[in-house]
Formats: sequence, structure tokens, C-alpha cells
Amino acid sequence: MVRERASLGWLTAGVSSSAVLGVRGVRRRGQVYVALAALAWSSAGLLQRELSVGTATQIAGRALFAALALFAFVAFSERGGVVRAFMSVGWAEVAVALCTAVASASFIVALNHTTVANVLFMQAVAPIVAALIAWAGLHEGVSLRSGAAMAVALAGVGVMVGGPGGAHGLGLALSVVMTVCFALSVVITRHRRDISMGPAVCLSQVLVVVGAAPFADPGTIGARDLGLIVALGVGQVGLGLAFLTIGARLIPAAEVALITLLEVALGPLWVWWALSERPSTSTLAGGTVVVAAVVLQARGDAREPAA
Repeated sequence: MVRERASLGWLTAGVSSSAVLGVRGVRRRGQVYVALAALAWSSAGLLQRELSVGTATQIAGRALFAALALFAFVAFSERGGVVRAFMSVGWAEVAVALCTAVASASFIVALNHTTVANVLFMQAVAPIVAALIAWAGLHEGVSLRSGAAMAVALAGVGVMVGGPGGAHGLGLALSVVMTVCFALSVVITRHRRDISMGPAVCLSQVLVVVGAAPFADPGTIGARDLGLIVALGVGQVGLGLAFLTIGARLIPAAEVALITLLEVALGPLWVWWALSERPSTSTLAGGTVVVAAVVLQARGDAREPAA
């Protein structure tokens, strides 16, 4: 009997270890996909600053090619069932499409009504907002490690941009809308992790095109601008959203929003590498803190108790 119990104990331990390794593997994949999304998004500053067309033309063109890229992503993922994937879109996908479209548009317009520092600082609040929404709506707790990582990341972005200063009126309102909509899209994707949000993010870019196209001027787009717009649409927006839809299904919403802050830290490094524009000491120091916060979260154990 003792020997039998020992054998069963060994077997149970083996199953438990396999389950833990499986959870860790899923979590690591989620972290990698979201980090790749942040990497893609971080190229925006480098590419967009080289454009010579108007804001509406940039937004419409970028969204158009993002929609095409995401349609190809859905077609590949669904293995020929692309029509069925779009026809079966439900309320969750519609909500993600609307939230993603509003967040994208609000981000661009907010930059025209307040400082980059204010917009980026509000972006750094997204993990906290996502954590609160997930806690209230999904009963998804936040571990002490996650809470500490979010606080460190917020401080890091504060060092980078000097903290929020003087935001008011339309600029502040749009920054808040951007943050809440992004957090909502992540939480909904996590909640409905049984379905792919590929069709939803594709539709979100169609909505952006519909909203921006009436104000765009395609006649001003030259060959160089067209190449940059394609790169932004396919590589920066399309690829980033595709990676996000995969990763956000695998890890908690707050962790998704936290890892996406790598975009803020990596953006200045692209410009430094490509254009030899050295970031300020505070930008480098704050970016290092943000990366440290993400590493702190990533090294946590998936079994840590929630606070």
C-alpha cells in the first residue's frame, strides 16, 4: 500500500509538473507575441516623421494597407474559411473593432491637441485601467508582482516624458478615450479568448479608413510617401495588431497592456539607430526603467497569487 501510494504520488507530481510547464509555455508565448506587437508599433515614429502628406491622408492610407494585411492574416489563419469568419462576427468582435478604431483615431488626433508627453503618459496608465476593468468584469486578480511592475513602468514613462503637465480640454479627453478604449479592447479579447479577433481588428481599420478618407488627399502621395505608408500599414499597424490578437488571448489583460509599453521605450531607439538622433538622458533612463518593469513582470511565476 505504501509503495502504491508512493507510485501514485510520483505520478501526480509528474502530471502537476507537466501542467505547470504547460501554463508557463502558454504564458511565455503570449508574452512574446505581445512584445512583438510592441516592437512593430515602436517603428511608427521613425516612419511617420518621414512622411510629407497631411494627417488625414496618413491615417487613411495607413489604415487601408493595414486592413488589407489583416485580411490576409485572417485568410491564412482560417484556412479558406475567411467568409465564414467575417460572417460569424458577434458583439465581442464588434466591440473590439469599435474600441480599436476609436483608440487609433484618438491617439493621432490627441497628438494635435496636446503634447506627446501627455499622450504617452496616459498610454502608460492603460495597464492600470485594463487591470481595473478585468478585475471588475472578469474577476481577474492582479498579483503583487504585476502591481509593482505597473507602478515601475508608470514611473519610467514619467521620467521619459517628464510626467503629465498641463493637459486639458480636448487633448486630455482624447487621451483618456484612447487609454480606456485600448484597455477595453484588450480585456474583451482576453474574455473571449475562445475566438480569434483577427476579423475584428481588420474591421477596425476599415472603420478608420471610412472616417479619415473624406478628409484625405491621395493626389499628394508620391512614390516615397506611398512606400512609407505601405510600411506603416502592413508592418507597423497590421503586423502589430495581428500579434496582439494572438498574445492577448494567452495572458492577463493587465500584463498585455504593460508589455505594450515597450513601444514607448523602443521608439526613440529606432530613431537613434536610423537617424543618429541621440535621445536625452531622461528618455534613455526612463526607457530602461520601463524595460525593467516588463522584465520584472515577465519573470514572475504564472502561479503567483493575485492581490
